[in-house]
Amino acid sequence: MKIAKDTIVTLTFRATDARGKVLEDGKEPRAYLHGGHGNTLPGIEKALEGQEKGYAATLVMPPADAFGERDESLVTTIAKKDFPPGVKVGGQLEGHDDQGRHQVFTVTKIKGDTVHLDGNHPLAGQTLTFSLKVIDVQPASAEEIAHGHAHGAHGHHH
Repeated sequence: MKIAKDTIVTLTFRATDARGKVLEDGKEPRAYLHGGHGNTLPGIEKALEGQEKGYAATLVMPPADAFGERDESLVTTIAKKDFPPGVKVGGQLEGHDDQGRHQVFTVTKIKGDTVHLDGNHPLAGQTLTFSLKVIDVQPASAEEIAHGHAHGAHGHHH
């Protein structure tokens, strides 16, 4: 079966950054619903479209195909007094950006009474390398399509 819209793709992948640092070891298989459901990176979907079980590849993905370019408008500061207690560097907070969209912010620095936040994905702006292998391709169930994600052993559990 070929990978196409509304198929469940089970794969292993190893992800590294531009310096070769391992971000994901690829030991555990993962399943996702293919076809624009937002379950994997656009560059991975593009590379896997039309492929079959057994396909293996190494993809070098620029930021546009991975986690996007950094957007400096998502870097902001807020008064420490407006933060919940126990705020630490590296912690994440949910909030909204200037347009009211849901956003996750990472605390990058606390300096005096000011907390520095970054709404970019931690891997934004980075070129990443993915070594992947397709283990299985199956048609998605109506329930998986309705839910927008894979169920089962390597997918989402309700």
